[in-house]
Amino acid sequence: MPHTLHPERHFTQRIGWLRASVLGANDGIVSTASLVVGVAAAQSTRSSVLVAGLAGLVAGAMSMATGEYISVSSQADTEQADLERERNELAQWPDVELDELQNIYVERGLDADLARRVAEQLTAHDALTAHARDELGITEALSAKPIQAALASAATFSVGAALPLVIAVLAPTGLIIALVSAGSLVSLAVLGAVAAHAGGAGRLRGAIRVTFWSALALALTAGVGRLFGTAV
Repeated sequence: MPHTLHPERHFTQRIGWLRASVLGANDGIVSTASLVVGVAAAQSTRSSVLVAGLAGLVAGAMSMATGEYISVSSQADTEQADLERERNELAQWPDVELDELQNIYVERGLDADLARRVAEQLTAHDALTAHARDELGITEALSAKPIQAALASAATFSVGAALPLVIAVLAPTGLIIALVSAGSLVSLAVLGAVAAHAGGAGRLRGAIRVTFWSALALALTAGVGRLFGTAV
């Protein structure tokens, strides 16, 4: 009987775009909904609420894209510097680097002879990739991608921020706070569950975690809006 490989599903290759997308959508909903609720609680007009929410959407999307690009670019710069340093070490001290790779495999459970053969074969095939993966922990699936992260964050922030704005447009003036809060929390719970499922984690835990902190943010901003709106 020929050997048939069973299908496998792994989630680590999703980490880069998944983290940025979830962060962007979550922040878009929470920050814009909180802004809308806070301004509405200050007894502002519908137009003031919508202008504030739209400004928050644009500013937030740009801020997310810029922040993601800068932070992930810093990670990419660090990875490239480490790879360049490793490339130089391989050129100057190949025997030392081979011993180092062997020791890594010994620490992972291989006997010395087998670890040596593995290290020699991987070095002959692609020494830098072997050291990047096993010594530095840098892989293609987990490597930093600044532009991908920036675009994912900006796009998902905008989509998330649009939700409370649409609700604020359609809701009766007296129900903006209640409907924006309820709609946002339901959306955040769904987002938390979907993100957890995409990452291979439990959906209920992901939904509860997102909903709790988002409800707290909405309550605090509504309280601030009510307090300062009344004071003014």
